[in-house]
Amino acid sequence: MQITVESLAKTRDVPASWMFWKRAIDLVLGSLFLLVSSPVILMAALAIVLVEGGSPFYAQERVGMNARRFKMYKLRTMVEGAHAMRKEVEHLNECDGPVFKIADDPRCHPLGKMLRRTSIDELPNFLNVIRGDISLVGPRPALPSEVEHYEAFAYRRLSVPQGVTGTWQINGRSDVSFAQWMEMDNRYVDEWTPLGDLLIVLKTIPAVVRKDGAR
Repeated sequence: MQITVESLAKTRDVPASWMFWKRAIDLVLGSLFLLVSSPVILMAALAIVLVEGGSPFYAQERVGMNARRFKMYKLRTMVEGAHAMRKEVEHLNECDGPVFKIADDPRCHPLGKMLRRTSIDELPNFLNVIRGDISLVGPRPALPSEVEHYEAFAYRRLSVPQGVTGTWQINGRSDVSFAQWMEMDNRYVDEWTPLGDLLIVLKTIPAVVRKDGAR
C-alpha cells in the first residue's frame, strides 16, 4: 500500500487546542472506560479460554491516521485459523465496496457471536485509545486490504484520528452502504469538534444497547 501523508486529502484547519482537548478526553474517558469494563473483559477472556481454548485476545493490523498501521486489540470471536478460511466464505459477504462482513459468520464460535452482538469483543479497543493509536471518536479503522481498494474520496477519512465509535456506529453500522459510510466519515472530517465527539460518545451507548447494525 503506497500511501504518503501528502497523498491524503487534508482536513480543514482546526484550533490547536481542539487536538489537545481531543487527546485529553481520550486519556480520561478511555482510562475510565477500560477500568470499568475490565471485569467484563476478564470474564469474557476466561470464558473463551474455557469454552473454546486458545488465546482469548486477537491483535489485528489496522490503518490509522495518515495511513499509519497499528495492531488493534479485540477479544477473539472466531475459531483458530479463521483467517485462512476467508476464501471459503467470501461468497457470503453482505457488504458492498471493499468491506467484508457477514451477519452470521460461520467462522465465529458460539460465544463469539454473543460477544459481537453486544460489542463486548471491542472493549479492548480502549487500550488502543490510551496508547494513542486511535481516538474514542473518529472513522472506524479499516483493514489494510480494504484501504488498498479505496477510491480517492475514501482516503480523506484517514486525515483525522480513527476511532472506537463515530457517526457510522450511531447511524446503522453495517446496515448502511459503503458510499453512505464514507459520506458520514467525510462529514465528520469537515464538522468535528470536541463537544461533537462527546455527543457521539453519549449516542453510542443506546446504539450499542439496541444492537443497531451489529454483526
